[in-house]
Amino acid sequence: MSFTLPDLPYSYDALAPYMSRETLEYHHDKHHLAYVNNGNNLLKGTEWEGKSLEEIVKGSYGKNAGLFNNAGQHYNHLHFWNWLKPNGGGAIPGELEKKIVEDLGSVEKFKEDFVQAGVTQFGSGWAWLAVKDGKLVIDKTPNGESPLVKGATPILGVDVWEHSYYIDYRNRRPDYLKAFVDNLVNWEYVAQLYSKAV
Repeated sequence: MSFTLPDLPYSYDALAPYMSRETLEYHHDKHHLAYVNNGNNLLKGTEWEGKSLEEIVKGSYGKNAGLFNNAGQHYNHLHFWNWLKPNGGGAIPGELEKKIVEDLGSVEKFKEDFVQAGVTQFGSGWAWLAVKDGKLVIDKTPNGESPLVKGATPILGVDVWEHSYYIDYRNRRPDYLKAFVDNLVNWEYVAQLYSKAV
């Protein structure tokens, strides 16, 4: 299965002022495209050619760093564009909200801990909400890793590589993360992934 760059599910201006057209043009059209192109080149002739993206990510982890980095970032970004929406944030669908309260204390506590995971991820990486053994967990990973390689299913992730926020927020990563949880998250998509994961 070769990698392809998806179209954004909204216009480049749709997420302003929280994420600018310029950020999306660089992040989607340049960075994500590079993961797609490099991933396709590195996939050729490997044992993972013809496998699903999830199989490639899990299979290449710890075995083929170049392929893993690009496939992992392609996987993360395919979801990332869908984790964002214009006028996002807001109410969390019922079942998922109940589970967040049950496993993570409260919606407020979840938001605090999720933002904190992103703030404290040193260097490049991601903060996550994932399902592991039937429970919701908050996690953070370096570079292109995701909970997928730890036996968990990611249902929400935020990219804390600088290209994700530097144009709009400069070095204010906490402000970017707060804007993400309060104004950008597509909770319907998160709830869909949660339903599939359980």
